[in-house]
Amino acid sequence: MTARLADIAAQAGVSKATVSRVLNGARGVATDTRASVLSALDVLGYERPLRLRQRRADLVGLITPELDNPIFPAFAQVIGQALTRQGYTPVLATQTPGGSTEDELSEMLVSRGVSGIIFVSGLHADTTADTQRYDRLRAQEVPFVLINGFSSKITAPFVSPDDRAAMRLAVTHLTELGHTRIGLALGPERFVPVQRKIEGFQAGMREQLGLSAEESRELVRHSLYTLEGGQAAAAALIGEGSTAVVCASDMMALGAVRAARQQALDVPKDVSVIGFDDSPLIAFTDPPLTTIRQPVRSMGQVAVNALLEEIAGTPAPHTEFVFLPELVVRGSTASGPQGQQRSAARR
Repeated sequence: MTARLADIAAQAGVSKATVSRVLNGARGVATDTRASVLSALDVLGYERPLRLRQRRADLVGLITPELDNPIFPAFAQVIGQALTRQGYTPVLATQTPGGSTEDELSEMLVSRGVSGIIFVSGLHADTTADTQRYDRLRAQEVPFVLINGFSSKITAPFVSPDDRAAMRLAVTHLTELGHTRIGLALGPERFVPVQRKIEGFQAGMREQLGLSAEESRELVRHSLYTLEGGQAAAAALIGEGSTAVVCASDMMALGAVRAARQQALDVPKDVSVIGFDDSPLIAFTDPPLTTIRQPVRSMGQVAVNALLEEIAGTPAPHTEFVFLPELVVRGSTASGPQGQQRSAARR
């Protein structure tokens, strides 16, 4: 290493201490001096440290967990369009079962010189995941923004829907229809959005029906964010007497509809179902799905704006931008037992 530093120092016409400072990314080195050292590395055939490699100013990485769930292509489209309008080229990197991990995709994007990365529903949302991966990215001076999921341990801008408010909207809608036995189907509890949805569900059940946190917790079932996962969770809830099921994704909600039909029940006559996301084409299912709309366009635009501010050297607030969701009522919810009794009494 000493010989290497000496060679680089001699080629650049600077001291070994200056070479060391440049290689370690230290501040306070004159621009011309830094350029001389980097040129010396290239001339002598040494590979530049990752943090010192020239970045492609027009490339921005976008990492999503999958593309099977239509909400992720929706985010990719909105973010891609917003980046293109600003003169950037989005580079989509998607995880697949048994394929590349988030860490591997991040390393690939950094090695290709992206100016920044946007993560959608990544490991930042997993409370059991090691957050040091984001510290390393920050140390490499690669700006990034995180969508869906918050961690106080990570220094970055976050963009999220208000999951608590979403569940309160769903519970209020269903109780107004006369439902008193409402189930909640969602993903593994280690994820921040799941924890927040449970909190909102419990608050809504307390406000609308007077249930304690323990009583409403008994109406929660964890599964996978897939059609099959929603089917399994909803089947258990319906089997235990739930007349309505709130799901943490539209895919899970379609599984809930299937579960009801497998028990010879009609949606929404016998069981009401609410999804989450308002994914593309979800309005054309049978029945059209009542859902909580995640404001994808607004969230995606703010994520891009925050990232571009970071890239420009004006750091965005390292806080969470929270967006209010919207209840979209369609054909998968209808009067529950209490609502039907009130309607019959009026007749």
